Amino acid sequence: MNPFEQEVQSKRNDAIDSGVGFGVSFAFFAIMFIIATVIEYVNL
Repeated sequence: MNPFEQEVQSKRNDAIDSGVGFGVSFAFFAIMFIIATVIEYVNL
């Protein structure tokens, strides 16, 4: 057995962490897009 597999620091599912990372990055870019759209609309 691989010695690194004996003492695992985190037993959480990686899919949950990946989903959270995707959600946070998606929310960040969505907010940037909304802010840019509002600024463009105000400057008309």
